[in-house]
Amino acid sequence: MRSIHFFLLLGMSTPYAAAQSQLPAPDRIIYKCQGKGTVSYSDEPCVGAERLDVVPTRGADRLSGSRRIGADVANEIRAEQFAHALKPLTGMTPSQFATASRRQYMDASSQSECRQLEAAILTIEQLERRSRAAVTESVRQDLFLLRKRYKKLAC
Repeated sequence: MRSIHFFLLLGMSTPYAAAQSQLPAPDRIIYKCQGKGTVSYSDEPCVGAERLDVVPTRGADRLSGSRRIGADVANEIRAEQFAHALKPLTGMTPSQFATASRRQYMDASSQSECRQLEAAILTIEQLERRSRAAVTESVRQDLFLLRKRYKKLAC
């Protein structure tokens, strides 16, 4: 557990923390887990998993000749338009605005922990991509624990 705290502190000192590069919402992350000759996909992280960002389609409305969208897609489009309208005031992209909106009801310590987890996860993932073969099992285990905590908090 001590090494996780190290990665949280490491994450706060990286360019990722300053650049506001954010992970997608936990419900839009899928993990590709490989082990014992099998590949599985899950919304739950596993040790050594590859993170896949999932962007749901907004429907095949052009096939019928008329535009039909569901309420969830309409709400998402309205939220994006609202974020674009507020960008001069907030300076946030639509995805950053969505993250801030999702976290607004969290207490301050949880919000802070989410920011630290996000920075640490991005840092470790970058390290893992650079040196895939040299990554130790303890680093993979730490990344797994960080991802589990990120999901549990619903960051």
